[in-house]
Amino acid sequence: MRPLIALTSRKSERAETWRVPVTAVGRTYLDAIVRAGGQPVVLPPLEATLGTDDLAATLDRFDGVCLPGGPDVDPGRYGATDVHPKVVGVDADHDALDLAVARTAVELGLPLLAICRGHQVLNVALGGTLVQHIEDHRFVHHAVALEPGSLAADAVGQHAPVGHSVHHQAIERLGAGLVVSGRADDGTIEAVELPGRWVLGVQWHPEDTAADDPDQQRLFDSFVAAAGTHHHRCRF
Repeated sequence: MRPLIALTSRKSERAETWRVPVTAVGRTYLDAIVRAGGQPVVLPPLEATLGTDDLAATLDRFDGVCLPGGPDVDPGRYGATDVHPKVVGVDADHDALDLAVARTAVELGLPLLAICRGHQVLNVALGGTLVQHIEDHRFVHHAVALEPGSLAADAVGQHAPVGHSVHHQAIERLGAGLVVSGRADDGTIEAVELPGRWVLGVQWHPEDTAADDPDQQRLFDSFVAAAGTHHHRCRF
């Protein structure tokens, strides 16, 4: 049986073939999870999803969680009083769902892969802060230096993968328990993880190139394999 992977989604006022507002997640995330042997299931950013007890009960039915990319996290969520003019796309429902899912997944011990915005959400959910704007990290491919022996390096299968970056924010102060396991040449934090757990945040977008880059697909393969182990431990 394929491990069940929960993904949070985004609201949109329109989408092709629909005449009503939609919730959606990028197909590339789903494809990478399916190639890895998982079964993706999309969670909508609706108020009914967010009750603490209900969310824990819902996520307990899954084997892993993937937090995808998306717009900026509200700086108020990490205590910032000033907002950089480049901050865009803030949505209270997106933040509420993603932060609650991140915290609950960690509390439940679920394998968690957090990508771009998701990587930042994970940090904020654990009490960390973000740099609200950086330059030169949007729509570029660059090498990431991963710490030998880290979960990130083991999952990707090497220490210097080339990732596709589409972000203008980055982790500043680390959330509780997180350690840095990867950086870009300019020092930007590109990977964080919780030691002893399958909880990994990556600042680049592995799903963008996973169909053609085995390093990036291995990241999803490792994640879904960990979810499968969690599945068997919890179900049998």
